[in-house]
Amino acid sequence: MADEAVQKASRPRVSPGEFVRQVRSETAKVVWPSRRETVQTTILVLIMTSLLALFFLGVDQLLGRAVKFLLALGGA
Repeated sequence: MADEAVQKASRPRVSPGEFVRQVRSETAKVVWPSRRETVQTTILVLIMTSLLALFFLGVDQLLGRAVKFLLALGGA
């Protein structure tokens, strides 16, 4: 823990101009998805979230009915 603090303190500070150059350099390395890839991924996410929503709705309904049945057995 103390070693990390010493390492952070001993790093040379970077000027704002150098920082901006570094950010631009790193941003240039980013590979952006194509429009087709973005649309396909969006559709897949919508389908999967819909399927999961239906699955959890079904599980919730089953568990709710099981609890009501057990409560009815107990006379509550």
